[in-house]
Amino acid sequence: MQIASDEQRKKADALRALHSGPEPLVLVNVWDVGSARMVEDLGFPAIATTSAGIAFSKGLPDGQKISSDRMMAAVAEIAQVVNVPVTADAEAGYGDRPEDAAETARHVITAGAVGMNLEDATGRVEQPLTQRKLQVERIHAIRERSAEMRLPLLLNARTDVYLLQVGDPAKRYDEALERLHAYRDAGADCVFLPGLRDPETIRRCVSDLRCPLNILAGPGSPSIPELAALGVKRISLGSGPMRAALGMLRRLGQELRAQGTYSNMGGAPSHAAMNQLMGKQRNN
Repeated sequence: MQIASDEQRKKADALRALHSGPEPLVLVNVWDVGSARMVEDLGFPAIATTSAGIAFSKGLPDGQKISSDRMMAAVAEIAQVVNVPVTADAEAGYGDRPEDAAETARHVITAGAVGMNLEDATGRVEQPLTQRKLQVERIHAIRERSAEMRLPLLLNARTDVYLLQVGDPAKRYDEALERLHAYRDAGADCVFLPGLRDPETIRRCVSDLRCPLNILAGPGSPSIPELAALGVKRISLGSGPMRAALGMLRRLGQELRAQGTYSNMGGAPSHAAMNQLMGKQRNN
């Protein structure tokens, strides 16, 4: 079994440290080499991939419709061209068994990433979330595999209770909290609660969890300073940046068809600037 390099372990330590600093870790999720290079060039200290964005870029819908091999190939392409730590969105681990989650963790590490997202959504209407006990076993399996590969993989465990609006709204917070407590105690370094936007509920969750909390941000969410004041330690944008880029392409095309003009191309990086950015060599 491949053992992580010293360089990869240093990046894992750096990513872990970013979750305990005075300011939250802000992640502009990327979907290909170009977007990764752009985000790194802007000075962000880490890169996160978006599984939905990568799937969309391959012409596939979100929800593990892309194969693990294709997803990890995209992660590897990104990790190979940037100098900052990369954390990979591995969806629900590409299989129901703990062994599947462990194998996905192996692929994440082999791809050069030092962090991994694992969600508990199943994609099944009759049972939208993985049973809590099974998800805990999957987290244990990931921890064991990362230990075997001698990499302190930063595991971000996600529950979709709020995102999928599972169950009685009055009981939703308690269900999410119980799951996140269980994931934390099983070995998750950070826990992720997408779909939660209410500031007071976020503050309460931070207080109740007492571990780094990841919030998915976008239009309608509290600002970065507001989330920081609430105690959030990790803020990510999911597939939002990729969809925003496609939204710009749509507006550009609509302008061309309707007016025959090009104003939506204003502000784009120059050809020379892109050549320079893509020509940068990764530090060894």
